[in-house]
Amino acid sequence: MTGIMIVAHNALGESLVDCVKHVLDEVPHNLRVLSVYAGDDPQQKLADGRELIRQLDTGAGVLILADIFGATPSNIARQLCHAEHVMGVAGVNLPMLLRVVCHPDKALPELARIALEGGRECIVYMDQDNPDAATGCANHQ
Repeated sequence: MTGIMIVAHNALGESLVDCVKHVLDEVPHNLRVLSVYAGDDPQQKLADGRELIRQLDTGAGVLILADIFGATPSNIARQLCHAEHVMGVAGVNLPMLLRVVCHPDKALPELARIALEGGRECIVYMDQDNPDAATGCANHQ
């Protein structure tokens, strides 16, 4: 099973995990969060992230989902991606996260592709003229 780690500002990661629990009635055991606050030491967070990877990697690797590309959390995540069997995707959102937690047995590269698709496909205009708005992304977990 591929491990999933969210690296995000403040409590955003925990909030996303709370939403996953709301939708799925549980938090998958292969999902962890590395929160980065303004006063945190990036080197300590990097060490914490390496420890989380050790905990999460049961042989299938770890997918890291970061929030804003170029910000401190994603910079930490990018450094963590230098490890073997670790891939990362920036721009985490709830549809992306739900897609990946619903496919825990996919190989790491496939899971990264699923994350990208989930994030992109679920950004839509919500108006009457959009046929995708009628079905919603929640139906495509």
